[in-house]
Amino acid sequence: MVRVRGLHKKYGDFTAVDHIDLDVPRGEVFGVLGPNGAGKTTTLRMITGLIAPDRGDVVIDGHDLGREPVNARRVTGFIPDRPYVYDKLTTLEYLRFIGGLYKMKANHVADRIDELLTLFGLKEWADSLIESFSHGMKQRLVFCGALLPEPSVLVVDEPMVGLDPRGHRLIKSLFRELVADKKMSILLSTHTLEVAEEVCDRIVIINHGRIVARGSLGELRLESGQTDGNLEQVFLRITEESQAERDQAVAERFGHEPGERS
Repeated sequence: MVRVRGLHKKYGDFTAVDHIDLDVPRGEVFGVLGPNGAGKTTTLRMITGLIAPDRGDVVIDGHDLGREPVNARRVTGFIPDRPYVYDKLTTLEYLRFIGGLYKMKANHVADRIDELLTLFGLKEWADSLIESFSHGMKQRLVFCGALLPEPSVLVVDEPMVGLDPRGHRLIKSLFRELVADKKMSILLSTHTLEVAEEVCDRIVIINHGRIVARGSLGELRLESGQTDGNLEQVFLRITEESQAERDQAVAERFGHEPGERS
């Protein structure tokens, strides 16, 4: 469903994403985890076409993002870490606008809007201006907009920001329903490791722009030596080890011990 090969991005001398390969099959929640600044958001934004890679290929549902950008984006929904919406529109105006962008039929748009506003508890605010919404309400509206055209792939960056416990529960159950019933592929980046542990089928851990581990939680446990640890323990062990390896490589390159100032 999503195939990424050699994805690479630099900003000046800084390498944000370093030749990443990913394969996300249909009907799976695929976690993308890493410390702050690891390259997760840059990776997701390149997969959605919001940032152009310096090198690499992205294929989404058979559409090469570089050669068929419109077709690739048509089957991809994106939920960013901040809810970017048009504050001066009402809920209905915003969702109808999205339906128009995707050239959806008016009756289908109306049915989908009713279904999604009911699901996300926004129906009574259908005619309200978005500027009056709380952060959490805007986040739920962004979910409605991303799911409106029924994408094959959903890319989600920090979905739980601003949501209350009820919203957390809704999103977690929704992810599992989308992969089970709709056979959707979901790429999920989150710092809420309990959420990733609960909903992800497989996980990659990125550090300093590179994938340092990948697999199911069970496979990551074996790799980290935390055979009965939770995802937080596994994550910390793997990222600490990858940082130690990086420090050692830098020390060998510059001829001094890790932690020693040159």
